[in-house]
Amino acid sequence: MTAVFVHGVPETGQLWDRLRARLSTDSIALDLPGFGVPVPDGFGATMDEYSRWLERALREVDGPLDLVGHDWGALFVARVATNSSVPVRSWAMDVAGVLHPDYVWHEFAQLWQTPGAGEQWAKASVEAAPGSPESPAAQLKGAGVPAEDAEALGERLDATMAACILALYRSATPNPYAHAAAQLSGPAPAPGLVIQAQLDPFDDPAASDEMAARLGARTERLEGVGHWWMLEDPGTAATALERFWAAVSEN
Repeated sequence: MTAVFVHGVPETGQLWDRLRARLSTDSIALDLPGFGVPVPDGFGATMDEYSRWLERALREVDGPLDLVGHDWGALFVARVATNSSVPVRSWAMDVAGVLHPDYVWHEFAQLWQTPGAGEQWAKASVEAAPGSPESPAAQLKGAGVPAEDAEALGERLDATMAACILALYRSATPNPYAHAAAQLSGPAPAPGLVIQAQLDPFDDPAASDEMAARLGARTERLEGVGHWWMLEDPGTAATALERFWAAVSEN
């Protein structure tokens, strides 16, 4: 089997390096188009386009696959796991509350979704001097990313990534469920795991529980960590994933 990791916003596949180093299984981490890698010709960076891109990328990996998604990567993983011909052995995601029918986008998302304000953010972030409050690293630190990781991730945010972020969020109004209700209304074909980082300000425990039940997934609570749980405690995260994969193998 191969574990395939999918990052979120504003990140690249390097997000998973420390967690992957602790795994005993083969794994790869994908870079979404525009996030540290070029954007294909004609690619509009919408939610649907990223989901289709992920399906194509996964077909090039020897399966069956164990998918793991974080943030937007979690949403793409959920869509592939619930409605795809890709041979998925298992899937795992965080922020499942974002998939709930009643989900309301957080403050940053609403800024990015606002014409004019989103472009001002993009320009200020890309042109910000290192160490300034507007710099990507400072913004990431403020959102809870450990300082060293915030610097590394912040260096990758450029005009291309910023434009993709705006397009992606603007393609998902009023919320992701509105665009994928049919897919998210019943159990996924493959076993699933919903990761619940207990200090994650971008998730809602009750909504996460409800979506896990809808999708037929088990849950795993990670204590003492937030949205970037794979950076804060990669050892515990790796152990939780390998325990889930072992249980899948036994069934």
